[in-house]
Amino acid sequence: MTELMLFRQNADGRDVELSGSTVALEVELQRRVEAGLEQMLGIRFVASEYATGPWHRGRIDTLGLDENGSPVVIEFKKGSGSGVLSQAVSYLSWLESARHEFEALVRKVLGVGVAESIDWRRPRMVCIAAGFSHHDRVAVQRLPERVDLVRYRIFEGGLLGLLLVDASPCFPSAASSRRNRERETAVGTAAAAPVAPLPAGTGLVPECLRDLYGEVDDALTAWGEVEVAPLRHYIAYRRLVNVASVIFRPKYEAILVYLRLDPDSVVLEEGFTRDMRGIGHLGTGDLEVRLVSAAGLEKAAPLIRRAFEAA
Repeated sequence: MTELMLFRQNADGRDVELSGSTVALEVELQRRVEAGLEQMLGIRFVASEYATGPWHRGRIDTLGLDENGSPVVIEFKKGSGSGVLSQAVSYLSWLESARHEFEALVRKVLGVGVAESIDWRRPRMVCIAAGFSHHDRVAVQRLPERVDLVRYRIFEGGLLGLLLVDASPCFPSAASSRRNRERETAVGTAAAAPVAPLPAGTGLVPECLRDLYGEVDDALTAWGEVEVAPLRHYIAYRRLVNVASVIFRPKYEAILVYLRLDPDSVVLEEGFTRDMRGIGHLGTGDLEVRLVSAAGLEKAAPLIRRAFEAA
């Protein structure tokens, strides 16, 4: 479903669809998203209307840094996203050639520590528009660069809706690799076909936790389109923003899952769930869930469901 719909319940209990519209001026959308950039997209603001110089001959709407430390270019279109993919490739090319320039910007705006922790392995392009063509959605699947197509609508009462329409292919998950191998075995082709490679970042998974992580990965990828991004110290599961982060503690044979969920909405249980607000930790998410067995994962399933339903 790529149509963003919003309903209001009347006094008689009936739901009435609110009419959606687009902005009159592109800058209206840009300024509004920039004002709530971290809350809406999990991206910290770095710069606006940034000139790319004489070679690329462009002006990037918004530059940012996402919650995983990846550089982000954001482009806005008040109407359809015509030409947005060529812009994406051009601006990501500029970003690659202007690392020191971008790092200097981050250092100035967000501090030295943040600039030193930038992850240059897969910069992102986020395109926000009223709509995208079928060809845009097909083309983005062929791009090696990481591009997110996000549709917006303005609703009555000043409400702004954002919907992730499509994204460039993400890293395969451990579970999907395992399922591919199982499928090959089932049809008797495993001997002839090469074994599906494990995803980048599988080295993060200790041998003693691989079976449990396979079950955790299944649970975290069961909610439709979920990007699995193996990072330096954790594995992020994301849609528009990180919904869960997975960290391994082999010494305790435990997996820590940090969920994007308000701890105040959960009855905390010592040794199982923990409020991480104000406590520094790797990954993102305010609720820590400690998993040591499949039984614990089953108990955590409602929390995982709530986090993904709210994302």
